[in-house]
Amino acid sequence: MNEPEGVIKFELHHAQTPLPAGIDVRPINAWRTLFYRLGLIGQNPERYDGYGFGNISFKSDNTTSQFIISGTQTGHLEKLEIDHYCMVTGTEIIKNRIYSTGLSKPSSEALTHACVYQQDSDIKAVIHVHSPELWLKSKELGLPYTPDSVLYGSPEMVMAVKHLFTSGQLNTCSIFSMYGHQDGIIAFGPSLEAAAWALIKCWVKSKCIE
Repeated sequence: MNEPEGVIKFELHHAQTPLPAGIDVRPINAWRTLFYRLGLIGQNPERYDGYGFGNISFKSDNTTSQFIISGTQTGHLEKLEIDHYCMVTGTEIIKNRIYSTGLSKPSSEALTHACVYQQDSDIKAVIHVHSPELWLKSKELGLPYTPDSVLYGSPEMVMAVKHLFTSGQLNTCSIFSMYGHQDGIIAFGPSLEAAAWALIKCWVKSKCIE
């Protein structure tokens, strides 16, 4: 199923104010730039109607539901500044509602990121990329996946992601495919490094499958 990329579908309550002082985005920026150079995050006029694709987020501790996420439609930029990130300060998944602050609005997949964080307090990073190789070869790679009838950024996607966790499909795998979101792949982990390396190793493995 194919639909316009990068469109925010949730009800957004956003405060257009700078992020709090002291937030260091250098680590998340370094990983994002790498995925940009690999073509897994970015913007291409020949893909997804020219919309930006992919996003990345991190959470600093176990005690809060807040997390930092790259802003919507920043895919054309190789390196982001702090003004290109925002903080999700609250999420009401059932009501399809997000609260955020920052000089950029949150990515269209912020609701899915929030759902992943809610499943395990040890998860500190979520990376959403677009990889035709991983997406098309998900079954050969043994990746869990959400149904092709479930569209990105929707409450149904959140429920589908939650099911992957509660059913145990992600007990030993930190990557899943979204079959209703063309080329969409999510990786998560206890740190940016862990999530990123798991994704890179799986991406390399997909290149070896004919």
